Amino acid sequence: MTKALVLGATGGIGGEVARRLLARGWNVRAMHRDPGKLPARANGIVWRKGDAMSRSDVLAAANGVDVIVHAVNPPGYRNWGRLVLPMIDNTIAAAAAAEARVVLPGTVYNFGPDAFPVLDETSPQHPVTVKGKIRVELENRLRAASADGARVLIVRAGDFFGPQAANNWFSQGLVKPGRPVKAITYPGRRGVGHQWAYLPDVAETMVRLLEMPERLKPFAVFHMDGHWDADGAQMIGAIRNAVGNPNIPVGKLPWLMMRALSPVVPVFRELLEMRYLWKLPVRMNNARLKATLGEEPHTPLDEAVRATLRGLGCL
Repeated sequence: MTKALVLGATGGIGGEVARRLLARGWNVRAMHRDPGKLPARANGIVWRKGDAMSRSDVLAAANGVDVIVHAVNPPGYRNWGRLVLPMIDNTIAAAAAAEARVVLPGTVYNFGPDAFPVLDETSPQHPVTVKGKIRVELENRLRAASADGARVLIVRAGDFFGPQAANNWFSQGLVKPGRPVKAITYPGRRGVGHQWAYLPDVAETMVRLLEMPERLKPFAVFHMDGHWDADGAQMIGAIRNAVGNPNIPVGKLPWLMMRALSPVVPVFRELLEMRYLWKLPVRMNNARLKATLGEEPHTPLDEAVRATLRGLGCL
C-alpha cells in the first residue's frame, strides 16, 4: 500500500488531497499538535502528534512514506518570514530520510507583473511582494534538493475556493461565511481577468499526477488553468445563480479603509500586498498539464460555487 504524510491535513488543500488519497487506497498519515481535538471527519487518517516546525516530529511522522504533501501554511497569512522556510526545510530533510517525493501546492505569488499576462512553468520569477520572495526561495530550496536526488512535484494554481477552503479571497472578500448572501464584495476591477482554482480539482490533479510517477521529472512543475473569469462577471454570476437571486448587489472592496487600518489589522496588511493581482490580468497556461494527464480535472463553475457556498454556511 502506498503511504503518504499530509502536512496541513486540517486545511483546505491538505484535507482535499488526504481524502482523495484515502479513496484511492493510500495509507495516509498526518500531524496535529493535539489529535484528540479533531472532528469525526478526520477519520481514516492515521494521526501523529507533532508540529511542522519540529524537524524531529516531521522525521518521525514521515518514516517509511512514499510522498509528503506539504500543504501547511501559517494561519491568516501571518508570520510567513518566520515560519514558511523552516517548515519546508523540515519537510525536505524528512523526504531525504524517507526517500519520498515532496508535493507542494504552488501559487502565482512567485511572479511579478513583468511575467504577466500569461504564465507558463518557465516564466521569470521576479516577485514584488514579501510573500512572493519567500515562495521563490521555498521553491529554490526544493529545486536544490531535487539536484541532490530528491523528487518534487509542484502544482501552481490561481486563487483557491472550495467547501473547506480558508484564508482565501472568496470567503474573506466576496461573501461572509455563515451568513446568507445579501451582497457580493468584489476586490478587482471589472473587466480585468482573474483566475480561480476549485480545491477539489486541484487535489484531484495532484493525485492523478502522483499515480503516474514514471511521467514526472525529479523536479516536476505544472500549471492549472482552473476557472478563468475573463472580466469578473462569471464568478459574480455563479454566486447569484447559486443563491437564486440575479439582483444581488455588488460592491467594491474598501481598499482605502483597509490601508488606513492595516497598521492595526494584520490581515488587511497582508491582503493589501496582494492587490496587484487584482489590478492586472494573470492567467496560467496548462499545456504541460494537459500533455501529461490528457485533460485537467474541471468542475463546472456553477456547481463548484454552489458547493463552496454550502460548505461556508451561506446557503
